[in-house]
Amino acid sequence: MQAAGLFEQEIKPSDVARELRVSVKSAYQWHQLWREGGVQALASRGPSGSRCRLSPRCLEKLAVYLEQGPAAHGWVEDQVWTASRVATLIGRKFHVSYSVSGATRLMHRLGFSPQVPARRVAERDEQAVSGWREGTWAEVKGPGRPAGATSASRTKPGSPVGRPGDGPGAGAE
Repeated sequence: MQAAGLFEQEIKPSDVARELRVSVKSAYQWHQLWREGGVQALASRGPSGSRCRLSPRCLEKLAVYLEQGPAAHGWVEDQVWTASRVATLIGRKFHVSYSVSGATRLMHRLGFSPQVPARRVAERDEQAVSGWREGTWAEVKGPGRPAGATSASRTKPGSPVGRPGDGPGAGAE
């Protein structure tokens, strides 16, 4: 609609493009539409792409099903909603086919994210987890990098020689 106002002021499409921060090609297309159909021709036609195949009521039901968790719908091995599982659930409950990417978009639209547990596993043993962190993880993790001069080169080790005293890496000897 801003473009229509500028065209009515007889501003050139190239200047309109600069003003609205769009491509010159878009501005010329808008100008042609405006000349042929006026302001109405520039009105938005709504979001592009296909419409959602589930009604608003079905979307509400799907959100309830997702809140119930995967175990309530037959996936007992873990508490994770994957996009594939959601696509399968939609097919079972609503008899509508969704792709994995379409199910992902629906999940995000409903406030869920795929492959992330909604809550911790009910059978989780906190003592076993903390014992594993302190014992096994400490061994696997390792000590980390030693402090000192470093270099991104594999063949040239880092050298503090020639660096200013207050520059990066100062005192790393």
